[in-house]
Amino acid sequence: MSRKLFMFEKPLGMRDTLPFLYKAKQHVRRTMANEIEQWGYEFIETPTLEYYETVGTASAIDDHQLFKLLDQQGHTLVLRPDMTAPIARLAASKLYESGNPLRLAYHANVFRAQQREGGRPAEFEQIGVECIGDGTIAADAEVISLMIAALKQIGLDRFTVTIGHIGYVHALFLDILGNEERSNTLRRFLYEKNYVGYREHVKSLPLSSIDKQRLLNLLELRGGAESIERALELVDRENGIDTIAELEQLYEHLKLYQVTEHIKFDFNLVSHMSYYTGILFEVYAEKVGFPLGNGGRYDELLEKFERKAPATGFGIRVDRLIEALGEPEESRDIHCIIFSQERLSEAIQLANQRRKNGEKVVMQHISGIENIDACAKQYHHITYLIGQNS
Repeated sequence: MSRKLFMFEKPLGMRDTLPFLYKAKQHVRRTMANEIEQWGYEFIETPTLEYYETVGTASAIDDHQLFKLLDQQGHTLVLRPDMTAPIARLAASKLYESGNPLRLAYHANVFRAQQREGGRPAEFEQIGVECIGDGTIAADAEVISLMIAALKQIGLDRFTVTIGHIGYVHALFLDILGNEERSNTLRRFLYEKNYVGYREHVKSLPLSSIDKQRLLNLLELRGGAESIERALELVDRENGIDTIAELEQLYEHLKLYQVTEHIKFDFNLVSHMSYYTGILFEVYAEKVGFPLGNGGRYDELLEKFERKAPATGFGIRVDRLIEALGEPEESRDIHCIIFSQERLSEAIQLANQRRKNGEKVVMQHISGIENIDACAKQYHHITYLIGQNS
């Protein structure tokens, strides 16, 4: 018997979502969305397809990870690779006329092509917020505290938010290395968290022993508020003091939000998202080897859409959050009424009454069941309404 090629296969990196996992995603989405709305953020939607020349090029996702296609007019389109760039487009074109800060939220699937499977999805769901038009440290503290509140609301207790500043690494590297090309090499090691490679590369550089040690000491700049003081000793004060002052101010805000138990500083934190301009952060939890989400300040992105405005926000990966919460149990709290034709009216009335009481009810004609024992295992509870002739 022949079978069509790829009959049961899916495109690289794509996933099916079975009912029990769909319920878990739905629970995460609803719970976090409720908390986000409590903070005054409003949910929006943007198209799945965007123009490559606008959102595609403004996105910080590498070009080779974009899904591209042509429309009937010959324009290159992309499946949205993130949500920050589409929201920036929307905010710049339609929502920013008043000049007041915008507090927008989203939950949506994004698409990033994978060159090989490796367990990485090419489509995944994010939930997050963008605060647009507010350049204050108070806005950075707000989105971080909101993210923490939403994670705690969903039931995640043991997690850490690591905070850095893109300007700190830039100031240190520029002071010691003198140019962007050298800096980008070291920055790549940090992004990949390849600290062995970082150390070996630093040792090979034609620098003084003092400057080499300064670069190596960067790797040790992690921890609580005390790491801010140590960071002052490492960087040139003229170039790096402003970034440290911002982090000090941020920490004071976070103390008022009473979320510092989840906060750690990491001064070698960098991101592949090229649009970050200031404070940035990642959130980690036990049992998950990758960040659950990330965020930060991106004050130059809206300028690409001819509307200069500061902005900050975060995005959480729903699949990784569910992994951190623990695999959901596959349970079906569905009531099944198995009926014969002569008792159809009674079955409908019973089903309607149970549904009004908030129960999930399936009605199943007995003649449509091949194996009644298998049906009994499938549902939480079964009621039989079977006539004498069935």
